[in-house]
Amino acid sequence: MNPFSSGTRLRDMIRAIRSCKTAAEERAVVRKECAAIRAAISENDQDYRHRNLAKLMFIHMLGYPTHFGQMECLKLIASSGFPEKRIGYLGLMLLLDERQEVLMLVTNSLKQDLNHSNQYIIGLALCALGNICSAEMARDLAPEVERLLQFRDPNIRKKAALCSIRIIKKVPDLAENFINPAASLLREKHHGVLITGIQLCTDLCKVSSEALEYFREKCTEGLVKTLKDMANSPYAPEYDIAGITDPFLHIRLLKLLRILGQGDADASDCMNDILAQVATKIESNKNAGNAILYECVGTIMSIEDNGGLRVLAINILGRFLSNRDNNIRYVALNMLMKAITVDAQAVQRHRATILECVKDSDASIRKKALDLVYLLVNESNVKPLTKELIEYLEASDQEFKGVLTAKICSLVEKFSPEKIWYIDQMLKVLSEAGNFVKDEVWHALIVVISNASDLHGYSVRALYRAFQTSAEQETLVRVAVWCIGEYGDMLVNNVGMLDIEEPITVSASLSIESSVAGSLLGSLSASLKIFVTESDAVDALEVSIKRHNSDLTTKAMALIALLKLSSRFPSCSERIKDIILQNKRSFVLELQQRSIEFNCILQKHQNIRSALVERMPVLDEATFSGRRAGSLPTSVSTSTGTARNLPNGIAKPAAAPVADLLDLSSDDAPAPSSSGGDFLQDLLGVDLSPASAPPGTSQPPKAGTDVLLDLLSIGTSPPAQSSSSASNILSSIQDDKASLANLNGLASLTSLSPNATSASPAPMMDLLDGFGPSPQRKEENGPAYPSLVAYESSTLRMTFNISKQPGNPQTTLIQAIFTNLSPNVYNDFLFQAAVPKFLQLHLDPASSNTLPASGNGSITQSMKVTNSQHGKKSLVMRIRIAYKINNKDVLEEGQVSNFPRDL
Repeated sequence: MNPFSSGTRLRDMIRAIRSCKTAAEERAVVRKECAAIRAAISENDQDYRHRNLAKLMFIHMLGYPTHFGQMECLKLIASSGFPEKRIGYLGLMLLLDERQEVLMLVTNSLKQDLNHSNQYIIGLALCALGNICSAEMARDLAPEVERLLQFRDPNIRKKAALCSIRIIKKVPDLAENFINPAASLLREKHHGVLITGIQLCTDLCKVSSEALEYFREKCTEGLVKTLKDMANSPYAPEYDIAGITDPFLHIRLLKLLRILGQGDADASDCMNDILAQVATKIESNKNAGNAILYECVGTIMSIEDNGGLRVLAINILGRFLSNRDNNIRYVALNMLMKAITVDAQAVQRHRATILECVKDSDASIRKKALDLVYLLVNESNVKPLTKELIEYLEASDQEFKGVLTAKICSLVEKFSPEKIWYIDQMLKVLSEAGNFVKDEVWHALIVVISNASDLHGYSVRALYRAFQTSAEQETLVRVAVWCIGEYGDMLVNNVGMLDIEEPITVSASLSIESSVAGSLLGSLSASLKIFVTESDAVDALEVSIKRHNSDLTTKAMALIALLKLSSRFPSCSERIKDIILQNKRSFVLELQQRSIEFNCILQKHQNIRSALVERMPVLDEATFSGRRAGSLPTSVSTSTGTARNLPNGIAKPAAAPVADLLDLSSDDAPAPSSSGGDFLQDLLGVDLSPASAPPGTSQPPKAGTDVLLDLLSIGTSPPAQSSSSASNILSSIQDDKASLANLNGLASLTSLSPNATSASPAPMMDLLDGFGPSPQRKEENGPAYPSLVAYESSTLRMTFNISKQPGNPQTTLIQAIFTNLSPNVYNDFLFQAAVPKFLQLHLDPASSNTLPASGNGSITQSMKVTNSQHGKKSLVMRIRIAYKINNKDVLEEGQVSNFPRDL
């Protein structure tokens, strides 16, 4: 016989496939066998049809396509013999699913077999229907399945109940037809029928409120009696697992009782006694018993209030936490997280055990226990719990420190009873795991320290002490550097000493490269209990700059701190100048720029230095909290990841926190700009924005450079009105006009010829004489253009006001003015524009998104267009305007081609 003919036995094909040495040999065997089966199908071979289908099922399980044999399943199902039907239904369940259209052809055969006189054929049809039933088949065959729930044979009733579950899941509207038959199954003595009947009732309660009310009223007492009989029943070997009687039926009953008791006080009262009995009688030393206890706890926590039962349930979960099985501990922690919302006081009794789980070797248990501890913390227990977590932080794994640190910081910030405790705990976290702390956390710590005026000295001394022992923690170094820069005089003079403070130990073990250690710290050989000197404070800042693993943010903050200390520590000013100059040739542009600017301030502008580097004003906690919560716009976006050392010329995301810290005093700061005035404002922490003008006066906006020049009365006549905040800052030096006139490089600006020209206004670097003075000329206005109506319809007019930047003919500034010509208000107004490739378009935000009706107001929006083909091609623009009238979307489109040709 041909080994690959349709008459080949299934076992021979399996043997041939298993004997293949390679995948290619296997594919060849399968391909030949499939070809033989196709030939038999085309010849309508009835003798070996069942054998061919059995082979196809094996080939399907190997992952090869077998769609060509689907019709053979239907032919076998339509045959009269039981063996053929069995293979046909098995193939139907394996080769087809409910999405196959060919399944519609089998509905009639299923209906006939459900009414067959042979109970085994009925069982085959029920198994197939329960596995692949679609919504259409469910509607067609539901009456037959409902009838079979009352069949004489218990096995058929069991299969009919399982099939009913599939039907009500596919078509929930049919649930009401199965309520009464399902209720009758709950009185069954046959174990298989009872357990499937309970599952059917559970699913009916989930999809039908009518079924839920019916079972609550009619079946609750019967279910409680069944559970009580089973709990008190003697040993039954056929359903016993590890000495526990029928745990599967236990669990099914408890799940159904949970649904019935939830939200119903009467049903809950009915089942209280049996739940207490199950919770106390079931042994917890076996896995089957633990499964029953877990479901019992879930039921107790879900039904209506009973304080004693809930305490019993939470105590069971507490015992679970002491189990050696990780799975049991995990589900106990998971259940306790739900229970804490119901009875937090009972969960608090197991706090010590939960804290031990935080130290577990299993990562999933550690994380779940930490989440539970976070929920347990309140004002009364925050101190002991935080102490335990911080102690564990030192010994925790590196991969777990990030999560643990975030939780501790959140708890300390949320439940801190006093600021000194908050500062102490945050310093402990920064000392142990500062590299895992997010930027917003140490920003918040700086804000708190700034607001605690009576703790400034304590904070800077504590940070200095922590810096000596944990200088490798980057965020700790940043906070320490900031505080030393702001409150370094308090550190040296021991201002604000508290009774709880210990003497500061000046250590020779600050973490710096060995190559520079000698020059920085001399030959200190031991820790000395002495006061911190000015030189020691400068040493700390120098160490933070010269450490090889310090990032750009830390070094930039240290340079700013050194600049501030140069005014407060006159004896160290020369050394500070040398340290700042060392970064003049830094490969990082940010540090190089700061070094040059600060050096200019130190050398040439001594009279204004003390005002520029004075202590920052108190940072507004409410504003900072609002920004963190997203309720206020932030001045700069902070980096969420670890700051990186970046080469020169690359964008610096890590530098954003520095600018943010220097700009926290602003209630609503604008986004950072590249203009010189904004840079100086960020750099020096002063407000150079113009003050609001009094009523009846107008005040043109000025760049930051012009404001500072006006304040210094250099090169311009004194303005009628200047920035009040900047005037206050510099008020201490305005009387000394003679010394201001002698500023090198800037006094010469007053004698410039009117014909002198320059490419741009004097940059801020020139103001500080970093690259020599640059002449200043009076700004000229560009050519003027008449307004043009760019677009007009019956409901809307758009007018363009066009202007040019002086000295830049390629760039056109356009102000679009939108006027509503209709009596309806336009909401959600949105203007969009597109230009060809030779043009570059920049759109600013619109002044509003609501356009008043009938021309009673307008919306303005500015845009800037750069023409790379200036003089060759004119401007052209496609526009789209969208808005809503009475919540109805309206869209208008057009093209603007009437721009002046010289744009």
